[in-house]
Amino acid sequence: MNTLTHTPPSRSWARLTRDVLGLFKLRIGFMIMLTALVGLVVTPGTLGAGQVLTLALTVFFSSASAGAFNQYYEFDSDRLMARTRGRAFVTGALPHSPLWLALIALLLLCSVGAAAVWLNPVSAGFVFLGAFFYAVVYTVWLKRRSAWNIVVGGLAGSFAVLAGAAAVDPALGPLPWLLAAVLFLWTPPHFWSLAIANQAEYAAAGVPMLPVVVGVPRAAVIVLWSTVALALTALLPVFFGAGLIYFLGALGGGGYFVFKAWKLAQAPSRHSAMAAFFASLVQLSLLLGTATLDRLL
Repeated sequence: MNTLTHTPPSRSWARLTRDVLGLFKLRIGFMIMLTALVGLVVTPGTLGAGQVLTLALTVFFSSASAGAFNQYYEFDSDRLMARTRGRAFVTGALPHSPLWLALIALLLLCSVGAAAVWLNPVSAGFVFLGAFFYAVVYTVWLKRRSAWNIVVGGLAGSFAVLAGAAAVDPALGPLPWLLAAVLFLWTPPHFWSLAIANQAEYAAAGVPMLPVVVGVPRAAVIVLWSTVALALTALLPVFFGAGLIYFLGALGGGGYFVFKAWKLAQAPSRHSAMAAFFASLVQLSLLLGTATLDRLL
């Protein structure tokens, strides 16, 4: 046997594992899970360790099911974009079989069912809505039809915050609703910055992302003003129970994102768009981290 061309079984299994894990967009699922836990932390009340684990896992796996459905549904268009043509359904590393739909549906059903049984129906409803808005409303209904696709699709992250808060108290107070609004406003400038950086790919794939429809310069200005609206809204929780630690995080993160968005509007380019994109991640991390510290300390 030619050992130079033989692929060791361990390497094959490692690649298969990587392909399967990549299918479920676990990094996004992890971030969505964190937003749910922040919703839990900022809500007065307590949950048992088992319930906290249930919340984390149900949000994580429901998000994973939506991410897998997104790749299953879009495998034809994914081959048209450089950043997605290496996905497992596109390359054939995983078969594009209807059996995946059954697995995705089962994963979502188990997640929502577990949340309903061990948390409460309100929290379970938000867990379901988060997956539904990303998989169906965004992926199926809006992505190829409207430049506002990501605006409505951004509700997926908002529902995670509400799921976490409702797990503690189904009668949601103003703070969880405000944090959900912040997540809703965060998604468009975050994703539009990335879309500006990849405008040519979206245009080639026929996806009407904002910079494809209105042009990069105008899209960059919209990113700036939507970031300003986000930064101002992120300060409102201070008037409804959030403290100094959160205020400093919201002020610093929002100011940094606005600055990078302003730079993008002044000189739109792939470099300035990616800088704004990464600034959005810094802001979100600060918001989630300081909201948690503010409550715990």
